[in-house]
Amino acid sequence: MDFQVPNTLAEQIANYLAERIMTGQIRPGERIQEATLAGELKVSRASVKEALYTLERWHLVEITPRKGASATRLDAAHASELYDVYMHLLMMMAVRLCERWQEGDKPLLLGAVSKAVEKTNDGSADIAGVVEASFDVMDACCEVVGNPYLTEALSNFKPAVSRAYYLSADRYRRDLAQTSEFFANLPQAVLARDSDKAQALIRDFAEHQKSLIQQALAS
Repeated sequence: MDFQVPNTLAEQIANYLAERIMTGQIRPGERIQEATLAGELKVSRASVKEALYTLERWHLVEITPRKGASATRLDAAHASELYDVYMHLLMMMAVRLCERWQEGDKPLLLGAVSKAVEKTNDGSADIAGVVEASFDVMDACCEVVGNPYLTEALSNFKPAVSRAYYLSADRYRRDLAQTSEFFANLPQAVLARDSDKAQALIRDFAEHQKSLIQQALAS
């Protein structure tokens, strides 16, 4: 990714660094030097510092007093903790979605799900495309639920979850049938307003994904 100075400088710096962390160009635990980065990108240290606070909120950077910033570690244990919290946020969203969706919301929800299923079945094994389509489903659900606090919490998990997928891409790529089945079954539970079933589907799918990522990171 080529760096270009945008209108929102700190956010663009954060996105630039996030991509490098998610794809492994910046390794887990690696220090991020504010002065070096500011010189490399020809921006102020204040903008870099603001970007690092954004990355901390996204769970990609850890900022330690007197030591500075480093990419968060991502081993099997850290992946487990990440997915446990993310899974419960998704389950909370599913409960609210079952309660709140209206007939007019169906095209938005089913359209997003249809695109996700199409991505998992197109045979190209485009992990980035599948992850993006999956998040589009989550975003559509958040729009219907209308809880800004839940939306923000889930949004902040996107980069860290994406990073886990990218680092375990080979295993995830071989298991896209499971993803397709999940997206095919979830709307049935939601449209039936069966929150118990929707939560169970999310829990089983998330535990399965967590297992795949743990195996990849452990190896």
